Amino acid sequence: MRFSPDLLDEIRARLPVSEVVGRRVKLKRQGREWAGLSPFNKERTPSFFVNDQKGFYHDFSSGRHGDIFTFLMETEGLGFPEAVEQLAGMAGVPLPKASAEETAQSKRRATLGEALERAARFFEAELAAGGGAAARAYLDRRNVKPETRATFRMGYAPASRDALKRALLAAGVEEALLVEAGLLIKPEDGGPTYDRFRDRVMIPIHDARGHLVAFGGRALGDVQPKYLNSPETSLFHKGSLVFNFHRARPAAYDSGDVVVVEGYMDVISLWQAGLKNVVASMGTAFGEEQIALLWRLAPEPVIAFDGDKAGIAAAYRAVDRILPHLAAGASFNFAFLPDGLDPDEFVQARGREAFVTLLKGAVPLFDLVWRRETEAARIDTPERKAALEKRLTGLAAEIRDAAIAKHYLRSFRLKLADLFWEGRRRGDDDRRRDAPFQRTPLGIRKDGHRYNIQLIALGLLVEYPAQLDDKHEAVMAIAFDPKLEAFKNALYRLLVEAEEVSVALIYDKLGEAFYDQLEAVHGRGGGGHQGGWRLRQLFPIVRASPPDAFVARCLDHFVEMLHLYAAEDDLDYLRAQIGRPGTDDDEIATRIVELRAEMHLMHERVQHREHEFAEEAKALQRQFAQSGDWEPAAA
Repeated sequence: MRFSPDLLDEIRARLPVSEVVGRRVKLKRQGREWAGLSPFNKERTPSFFVNDQKGFYHDFSSGRHGDIFTFLMETEGLGFPEAVEQLAGMAGVPLPKASAEETAQSKRRATLGEALERAARFFEAELAAGGGAAARAYLDRRNVKPETRATFRMGYAPASRDALKRALLAAGVEEALLVEAGLLIKPEDGGPTYDRFRDRVMIPIHDARGHLVAFGGRALGDVQPKYLNSPETSLFHKGSLVFNFHRARPAAYDSGDVVVVEGYMDVISLWQAGLKNVVASMGTAFGEEQIALLWRLAPEPVIAFDGDKAGIAAAYRAVDRILPHLAAGASFNFAFLPDGLDPDEFVQARGREAFVTLLKGAVPLFDLVWRRETEAARIDTPERKAALEKRLTGLAAEIRDAAIAKHYLRSFRLKLADLFWEGRRRGDDDRRRDAPFQRTPLGIRKDGHRYNIQLIALGLLVEYPAQLDDKHEAVMAIAFDPKLEAFKNALYRLLVEAEEVSVALIYDKLGEAFYDQLEAVHGRGGGGHQGGWRLRQLFPIVRASPPDAFVARCLDHFVEMLHLYAAEDDLDYLRAQIGRPGTDDDEIATRIVELRAEMHLMHERVQHREHEFAEEAKALQRQFAQSGDWEPAAA
């Protein structure tokens, strides 16, 4: 039914917003407005305000804003027609009479609903009667208590071909009506109609308003399908319903969340265990209307599927259905049950609290998409990397909300940059593990690698002071460990102040103030030690008295390695800025991707030089080993 603007205005005029909201939220007068705690978020300080003069409410904690109709829809899960009907009743405003066609349709639905209600009472009676013994025994084995059976109006359809048919015809229900309601099957060959449900535990299915619209039947014997639903009717559209919506709605609004499972018995078991905010999806293929219904219950429903291959595959299918409909503040999370258990089995074996703990570890939809696309992806070639990037870009493009799509694309780009970088590093680590020695070709130990490189770079500048002129700018541009930073700066000042720098001058001018640092990077000598003994221990190739050109290239190499470490620090910093107030996330994301590309090139150059140095170092070692001067350092 369509409602005119004049009718809606009349309802608004008769009902102050504070009166409607005050039934759910405790309000206190603050000047011209009313204030209270948000009904949408848990909070201690009121951020929810109502203005009767302007006819709206505003919630600063969630950004939600609306009038009395919106409030009922958002806090009670009502559709717009339901909200109008309820508020019109409160305001004493008569609703317009339905058209003749609408009246006829309403009467027909009521008649079908009455037929279904008669069937429900029949099934309930049969469960309690002698013929329902096997069904009761089945429910006993499933630990379904009598009070739970009564809450869900569970029943039993006898094994007879026409028990329901005979009972309802005798009560005066038309046979054609029973066929239309999906209770009887009419054979195409013109034979007599017969009961659709036989020898099954029966579970009534209701729409969002709580009206009985269909049944689900669970077979007792070895019959397929194990679960059988009513067919599509004028009352029952499987893709537009979720099982137990009307019962779960109050608990979902009180808690702010809802749990979605696959089966009716899962819902019943969890309800019995005390989890009242639970519904079933009527199958794993989510439809647009079901997604909208679930978002009426909570902004981020948790879908709890079995943790086996079938459950994970169902979750992946659900992702594809949900993605196009994502909106600001509206998404889904996914929880997977362990050990091949379904929710009913899990809560029976481990209890309610264990299930609640499982739900707290639910995976956000974005993370599930990422897992699906990358868990088996090969990214060892540029073409495969491009294929993965193309798939993720396509998924982001499926999201209709431009802002959400933009955030997904940006997040994909960030995670791809990390994935490709980590993949390259893992490959390098694997190659190092396969190498016969845990040293670089230049003999640098891998433990404390960054600090050791700083020690060696400074030690080389002490041992080869002529390099200070050429390398000081590159070295000064890098922040060293605090223990070495002051020593590095002192070396630079000495270069500026002295006409000619030598090893002796460095020790003479800096020795007293930087004794520990000089010992750490170079080694004074004495006590059986050669001058520079510490440097030779850290960087054994110095024992071979390499030429100045080789030392200069080594210093360039170490400087770039330190720049690579500094870039990793910058990357960590940029990651930490994402999402902070006052930051441009798009600009940061672009910078992260650019920085990753720079780091990749730096890493390529470092690796290339490592191989070059390996050959040169071997030649120097052979040359000095023949002279008898070379003694490799102990590993």
